[in-house]
Amino acid sequence: MEQFLIVAAAHFLALLSPGPDFFLVARTSMSSGWRVASGACLGIALANGVFIVAAFLGTAALRADSLPFVALQLAGCIYLLYLGVLFIRHAGTATLEAATQGGHARQLPAPSRAWWRAAGMGFLSGILNPKNALFYASLAALLGVAGDGGRKLLYGAWMFSVVLLWDLLVACAIGNRAVLRRFARALPWLERASGVVLILLAGGVLALSLSG
Repeated sequence: MEQFLIVAAAHFLALLSPGPDFFLVARTSMSSGWRVASGACLGIALANGVFIVAAFLGTAALRADSLPFVALQLAGCIYLLYLGVLFIRHAGTATLEAATQGGHARQLPAPSRAWWRAAGMGFLSGILNPKNALFYASLAALLGVAGDGGRKLLYGAWMFSVVLLWDLLVACAIGNRAVLRRFARALPWLERASGVVLILLAGGVLALSLSG
């Protein structure tokens, strides 16, 4: 349970830092409404699901005591350490202004077509983001759940659900200027918290690997 809480916190905090997926959801919500933006949310979640499945299947082929698995685990630690330092170093430099650009983009003729187009754009945004692949591969290696199908299913379902629900929340709230301003003010601290949690997670696993 402790491992699950740590990983869940690290995963959720990483979602709070705006990236391409965040801005896509924000722009779509402001230009076409949250219902159309929900298509982008689902597409992004599905892309994350592809990376989650691929990451767990990849580590499932490795024994926990094998040299390739240890190497992958160390690489995951290094990447998460790098990501954590990056979050802390650049905290407060991200701007949410990009989310408001294009707010008067033209509407598609049919809402259903707009939804499917947004879903396609969301999937492409998520699947073409190399950070998603690296992040989930790192987490899968750090978890060491190669032989535990139940835990893999639990972690995968949780991460997929959190991505989808968070993006839906962003889509619904982004049109509220007051919410957007509050989020912008809290963003630097959220990014610093993300960095600290990722560094602690990677450092803890690294220490256990070296001591073993």
